[in-house]
Amino acid sequence: MPEDLRHCAALLDALPDPALLVGQARRILMANPSANELFGAQVTGQSVMSYLRQPEATAALEKGFAVLDGAPPPATPVEARMIQAAPTRETVLRVSVAPVAASIGLPLLLITLRDISHLEQAEQQRRDFVANVSHELRSPLTVLAGFIETLKGPARNDPEATASFLDIMEREAQRMTRLVSDLLSLSRVESEERVRPRGQVSLSEVLRATLAALRPQIEEAGVVVDFADLPEAPAIPGDRDQLVQVFHNLVENALKYGGSGGRVQIALQRLDAVPGMAGPVLRVEVRDFGDGIDPIHIPRLTERFYRVDGHRSRSMGGTGLGLAIVKHIVNRHRGRFTIRSTRGEGSTFSVTLPLA
Repeated sequence: MPEDLRHCAALLDALPDPALLVGQARRILMANPSANELFGAQVTGQSVMSYLRQPEATAALEKGFAVLDGAPPPATPVEARMIQAAPTRETVLRVSVAPVAASIGLPLLLITLRDISHLEQAEQQRRDFVANVSHELRSPLTVLAGFIETLKGPARNDPEATASFLDIMEREAQRMTRLVSDLLSLSRVESEERVRPRGQVSLSEVLRATLAALRPQIEEAGVVVDFADLPEAPAIPGDRDQLVQVFHNLVENALKYGGSGGRVQIALQRLDAVPGMAGPVLRVEVRDFGDGIDPIHIPRLTERFYRVDGHRSRSMGGTGLGLAIVKHIVNRHRGRFTIRSTRGEGSTFSVTLPLA
C-alpha cells in the first residue's frame, strides 16, 4: 500500500465516527471499524451507492463526485441526513462528504457518518414542549374569552349566570397560574441541575412539614396517611425548598390519583448500600393503594406534559409537569427516582438520596 494511503488508513481508524474513503469509481477503498460495524459487513471494495441509497445522501455524494470531476467546490460543507435502520432502533446520521487531496494522484472522497439521534430527539422534545405549552395555555384562554363575550352580551343582566361564569373563569385563571408557576420552577431546576446543593437538610423534618402543609387535603380526601419516620436519620446535602417540592408533589399525587384506596404509606429508611450508588443512602417511599398505572405508561411519566389520563389530571388541577420537576430535582441531588406500579394494587414512588 502506498505511504499516502497508509496514512489515510491510520487517520480513518482514529476517527470516532464511521468513515469511508471512496474513489472516483464510487468504490469504497477503505472503511474504519466503526463503519463496518454500522453497516454490519466488511464494506471495502463495495459500491458506496449500495450503502448510502437514500435520496438526500445520494445527492450529497453526487456533489462530491462532481468536485472530483473538476467542478468548483461548493461554498458550504456538503451534508445530508440519513436514517439507518437497525434491529432495535433507527439511527439518524449526518452524512458529511469532503474531497481529500492525495499525493498519489487519486481523487478521493472522505465520507463521515455521525449519529445525531440524540440531537433529533432533543429537537423533537423542544417542538413537543412548545406545542404542549401553547395548547395548555390556549384552552383556558379560549374559555375565558368565551365567558367574557357571554358576560358582555346575553348574560349581562343575569346575576346567577354571572356568578357561575365568574367561578369558572377564576378556576381557569388559577389553572394558568399553576401552569406558569410550574414552568418557571422547571426552568429554574433544569438550569441548576449540574450544581449540587451545599446545604444540609433533614428529610424527617421535610416530610413532617410536607404532611402538615397537606393536612387539609388529606382530611378532605378522607385518606389515612401512615408515616414511618426515622427521626435519627442524618442530614443530607440538599436544597430544603426543592425537597419539600418533591415530596409535596408525590404525596399530593398519591392523594389525588391513589386516594380511592383510602390509604397512603410514607416510609423513610436508611440503606447501607444500593446498586449503582456509592455509600449509604436515605430512601423515601410514597405508596398508594389506588388503581395503579399500566406498565406501558411508567417510562414516560417523568416527561413534560405526559399524562396517563389527561382529562382527569386537568380536572384535578394537574399541569403535567410535577413528575418532570421531581426527576430534575432528584438528579440535582445526585439521587435516583423510581416508579413501581401494579394494576389494581397501587403505585410506589421512591426517592433515594446519598448521605454524602
